[in-house]
Amino acid sequence: MCFGILVVYSASGQNLKMIEHHLGNIAVAVAAMLALARLATPQYLRLFAPVAYVIGVLLLIVVDMTGHIGKGAQRWLDIGFMRFQPSEIMKLAVPMICAWYMHERPLPPTFKDLLVMALLIAIPTAMIARQPDLGTALLIAASGLIVMLLAGLQLRIILISIPLLGGAAVAAWHFIHDYQRQRILTFLNPENDPLGTGYHIIQSQIAIGSGGMFGKGYMMGSQAQLEFLPERSTDFIFAVIGEELGLLPCLVLLVLYGIVIGRALYLAMQGQDTFARLTGGAIALSFFVYVFVNSGMVSGILPVVGVPLPMISYGGTSMVTLLAGFGILMSLHSHRKLIGS
Repeated sequence: MCFGILVVYSASGQNLKMIEHHLGNIAVAVAAMLALARLATPQYLRLFAPVAYVIGVLLLIVVDMTGHIGKGAQRWLDIGFMRFQPSEIMKLAVPMICAWYMHERPLPPTFKDLLVMALLIAIPTAMIARQPDLGTALLIAASGLIVMLLAGLQLRIILISIPLLGGAAVAAWHFIHDYQRQRILTFLNPENDPLGTGYHIIQSQIAIGSGGMFGKGYMMGSQAQLEFLPERSTDFIFAVIGEELGLLPCLVLLVLYGIVIGRALYLAMQGQDTFARLTGGAIALSFFVYVFVNSGMVSGILPVVGVPLPMISYGGTSMVTLLAGFGILMSLHSHRKLIGS
């Protein structure tokens, strides 16, 4: 996060007000992490999981009815002193409700259990995709599917699901918005519309490629500083790192992410019960998905979706949700150690 502050300062054009707001977001996120790590117990978290899920779904309904519209999407709730995205709550609530459901049930899950979890995942996913926010919807669906996988999803079910998911993707093509279809077509051939839909990814690839091994220098990137690169403080901040600091710092950052993910998976494996292990594993692997999707998006190996780079990008709600997840993981592990002693 300290590294992220430096990058946001450069990407924002040395905007001190944005940095002050970013520091405030980090302070709130760290406070949430420490509060959950110290005060929440696994029993409390397990009892709270269905409550959080219901609250999240109700807030999504409120967003659909009266939510604030920004950048063509109705995703935010404005409560006067702040705006936040209820969809971020579901990034934690969905894997926790799936883990709660499987807590006292035998593993691997039965077909009935899989159907129930699929329904729990599908409800918020469909509501968020309607906003429209396809990127967040896919991430939330992934967090729930990770719980299914960690619960011991049988190989034959996985093999059967692959063609079914392929068919569902083909069917979904006719229901997604025009701009979402265009993003997929742009991913396949961004040069087809270089000044329109392909502009984002082309500028991002130029930024990363022009940085070379050691970059152009801090605050010296032409794509970022001259504002050729869109959303440079949020979704495309990885491209700013590649242009100004080069390939080597990008690799170092990915290694640091790998260490965090590996440590999180280790803590999840030490969980005292099914709920703790499934929740911790989902938090760890969801973090991996966020990193993979963002870095893949800006480098052109995945379609462009609105996913920030974890702990680096500017943004309040996503930062709080991410560190809250780490706080939950820390709580699950620390409670296990107390039980063991």
